[in-house]
Amino acid sequence: VQLQASGGGLVQAGGSLRLSCVASGLTFNNYAMKWFRQAPGKEREFVTAITWSGRASSYADSVKGRFTISRDNVKNTVYLQMNSLKAEDTAVYYCAARASRDEYLIPRRGVDYWGKGTLVTVSS
Repeated sequence: VQLQASGGGLVQAGGSLRLSCVASGLTFNNYAMKWFRQAPGKEREFVTAITWSGRASSYADSVKGRFTISRDNVKNTVYLQMNSLKAEDTAVYYCAARASRDEYLIPRRGVDYWGKGTLVTVSS
């Protein structure tokens, strides 16, 4: 199984970035997908998640209203649209997969597969 994240980079505060994560080696629509991030010197934290069908999603309070998760089950890809970026959003962003066929309930705990991260740097 591989989860390949891309789209990170350097952006000014207030700007936008779109991250992508392409999954291979698994049946993509058997998995809820999640994004986490880890800032320098801090623990990894949950950012957002989406059910396999895309019919439900959840967000950390710190990103609500600014970030949007979506997925394309044909392309085996999950996206993270990040708008109104702040310096405190600077982190390595990781995508993750959690086996679940529930269309509406996000599995809160557990990750079955992690991807390698992509660095997002927001300059103030």
